[in-house]
Amino acid sequence: LKEEELTPEEYLEPSLQQARKAARPLSGLIAMKKNAALMAMADGLEDGEAAILEANEEDLSAYDGDDSRTAMVDRLRLTPARIADMAKHIREIAQLRDPVGESLGFWQRPNGMRVGRVRVPIGVIGIIYESRPDVTADAAALCLKSGNVCVLRGGSESHHSNTAIAKILGEAAHKTGIPEGAITIIEKTDREVVLALLKSDRYVYLLIPRGGDALMHTVTQHATIPVIKHDKG
Repeated sequence: LKEEELTPEEYLEPSLQQARKAARPLSGLIAMKKNAALMAMADGLEDGEAAILEANEEDLSAYDGDDSRTAMVDRLRLTPARIADMAKHIREIAQLRDPVGESLGFWQRPNGMRVGRVRVPIGVIGIIYESRPDVTADAAALCLKSGNVCVLRGGSESHHSNTAIAKILGEAAHKTGIPEGAITIIEKTDREVVLALLKSDRYVYLLIPRGGDALMHTVTQHATIPVIKHDKG
């Protein structure tokens, strides 16, 4: 079938299958391996500046001449300085202590058994967000640092920018040995695809939405996956 003939579920399934397949090997990577990937991702953003800015221009062109959307344009706009900041943030994440395997304490039961809490990766995290393309880099880096696969779905207004950034990050990470699919972007912006993603509990273990009231309402109303959300920003 051609892509346009696929149902939303059929469109998503290959990407989500690959994301889930990447979850186990990613969860077992040592900190040094993940940090090397993060540094390569930061370098990739800087090396791919021209391609990112070109994609960003495609997004910005939709708002040319519309003074009522000045704030939106500012959120969307990427510059060499903003791309440098994105790379800087990823390098800062690489310097953080690895959370995987961190002990949160042990207790001894009356019968002598010792039990405790240890941080482990969740698996596959879906992140749905709006407007700012830099969220793509932040979300991908934080998920990788914590040993989690990310499935990213940004807003239609920043579609080209998000796709360019995610592909650069994914390729850079894969070259260092990170499993393919660890950084997955859902390129289709149709509402039906989002609704299908919200019900993809066979593949996605947690959803994190970032956006306005309408997005929060849609996610909480339709998701069959556990959700962590904010309230009014």
